[in-house]
Amino acid sequence: MARTVKSWLVLLAAASLLLVNAPPAAASPAPYESYNYNYWREAVPSPDAYLPSHIVTGEELGIGHFKEPGDVNVSPAGWIYILDTGNNRIVVIDSDYQLVRVLDGFEKDGSQESFNMPGGLFVDAEERIYVADTGNSRVVILDSTGKWVQSIAKPTLDIIPESFQFQPLKLTVDAVGRVYVVAQGVYEGIMQFDEHGDFIGYVGTNKVERDYGEYIWRLFSTKAQRAQMILFVPTEFSNADMDHKGFVYATNIDPGSNEPIKRLNPSGEDVLKRFGYFDVKGDIRYRNSTGPSRLIDVKVLGDGMYSVLDATQNRVFTYDDEGHLLYIYGGKGNQVGTLKTPVAIEQSGHHQMVLDRGKNSLVVYESTRFGRLVNEAAAFHYQGEDAKAVDLWKEVLKLNANYDIAYIGIGKSLLMEKKNKEALAYFEMGMDRKSYSVAFKRYRREMMKEHLGTFLTVAIALLVVLLLTRMAVKWRQRGRVDRETGLH
Repeated sequence: MARTVKSWLVLLAAASLLLVNAPPAAASPAPYESYNYNYWREAVPSPDAYLPSHIVTGEELGIGHFKEPGDVNVSPAGWIYILDTGNNRIVVIDSDYQLVRVLDGFEKDGSQESFNMPGGLFVDAEERIYVADTGNSRVVILDSTGKWVQSIAKPTLDIIPESFQFQPLKLTVDAVGRVYVVAQGVYEGIMQFDEHGDFIGYVGTNKVERDYGEYIWRLFSTKAQRAQMILFVPTEFSNADMDHKGFVYATNIDPGSNEPIKRLNPSGEDVLKRFGYFDVKGDIRYRNSTGPSRLIDVKVLGDGMYSVLDATQNRVFTYDDEGHLLYIYGGKGNQVGTLKTPVAIEQSGHHQMVLDRGKNSLVVYESTRFGRLVNEAAAFHYQGEDAKAVDLWKEVLKLNANYDIAYIGIGKSLLMEKKNKEALAYFEMGMDRKSYSVAFKRYRREMMKEHLGTFLTVAIALLVVLLLTRMAVKWRQRGRVDRETGLH
């Protein structure tokens, strides 16, 4: 009996030592698969750029359930404004996700008014709150304390039909107070109002992409058949955001468009750069049952980068200034970090936030080391500091050796340093044919300059030797002829 007890004690002690010395458990992986596309348009695995870190709900804040939240915006001061559409209120929280206040109405001309199914909001540098009060057909502007400042109603101009119903859905504001409104049923573009609320005009009409097969069929159709066909009308915008230069980034609701994202200059022209391997439109390969990406929101991250929210697969796609796809994260599901019905995307420091109407919550994602390295390297490249980006791109390659953009970034830095031969190798690995051609031309010119003197010297020397050889041959032949002539 004593021997048995002793054996058990020895086993328990050994097990305790194993538990003490055991390595810590690895962190749980993301609830979605991160990937990117290579030069051949193949989806390849990629390290996670963002991982879910926190979920914000109305119950957690102690204010009751969110009900069909519609939009989220982070002010320059770092406060997070959640538009709780179903409850007709605005919930304000700080950067630690603690409740600051709730705005469920405002006072105007001595009477208390409330929102009616608001669809979008924006907060400017002075903490003024702009609300697209959809149900009340107006845009409401409040000051930082929630007091009414101004309202923008339906424009009363000859170019606006009397039957038009002004239903603002989303909005953004530039540095001088001009308000850009995405309104329901407006195909002419984004409605623009000045700082006084006066209608200025439309910005950035979507071009019609005509189906010529249907157009030919329409020519031979009856009047009744033509009435049943789809009209060739522009698509509506779905959302908009503003960068620090005053350019408007906008998404449209047409999933079949090759340009669902636009960057509109003050003249309304699309100046978005699309220099990547493929179109800037979310997923480029998908199942027929799923369909292409339907981009419903865009967030300008700064330094030329921007993220777009896909409502088809509930993913976030992030691009750099030149249109290269940097990373993808997110997905469908009921796990923490997956999304059910995403409606808006925002950024706060190293965090990105997606508002999920289906789960009535705000999902907070934190950037991983891979994501931060990519963001910092892309920012340096945008600022023209390619030399500073090289070390970051090399760290990225340690985490993902198949990351083509890192090879291209290093190659461009070497090209700036006139290290053309080294740049050729990186452009080849990054499959950047255009940059490879530039580096090859410069390398060829460099070789010609470096070796032209030697080449000419050798060529002249060979020419002199050839001439002397020919003269010597002729002299010998002439001597032989003279000797033969003397003999006879």
